[in-house]
Amino acid sequence: MSNHTSDLFVNVRGRMVLMVAGLALVWGTAAAWSQQAQPQLQVAPSQQPAPPTPQPPPSAGNPGLVEEIGKLLKDSASGLSFPSPGKALDGLNSSARNATDSLKRIAPLSGQTMASGRTLCPAAANGAPDCKPAADQLCKEKGYAEGKSVDIESTQKCSAKSYFSGQGACRTENFVTKAVCQ
Repeated sequence: MSNHTSDLFVNVRGRMVLMVAGLALVWGTAAAWSQQAQPQLQVAPSQQPAPPTPQPPPSAGNPGLVEEIGKLLKDSASGLSFPSPGKALDGLNSSARNATDSLKRIAPLSGQTMASGRTLCPAAANGAPDCKPAADQLCKEKGYAEGKSVDIESTQKCSAKSYFSGQGACRTENFVTKAVCQ
């Protein structure tokens, strides 16, 4: 879980760096273009040019956008701590071990096998399908004593006359297709 969080911060930081670099490039290009686009004033030879006014040097107390974003990224990254690769692998191994233990407790597989096939479920006295005998038969065909149905398939069986005319009764047949055998 922590790996996903660290990936998120790395992706956000990388995107911010790219965004800042793009803004700096656009900003620098726009400043250079605006300086070149300004027309140069031509002074007639009979007039005296005015002395240039001195420009104040840029103050160190007014940092630009790029410096401020750099400080923000540096400050936000200083609070992050990433686990060592060894600790991350140990956590992953313990999670896998716990999952395996849980599966062993839920479905003990000692002496059980999955059988596949297609056996018809007979109708019970009340008309509902009874799939226990079908699962037992499927497992007996594979050499086991008994089974429990895992997957059942239902189909509609209609006569050709009722199928083409749309009239008549169809019946539902159920088949056991997979069973756990013991």
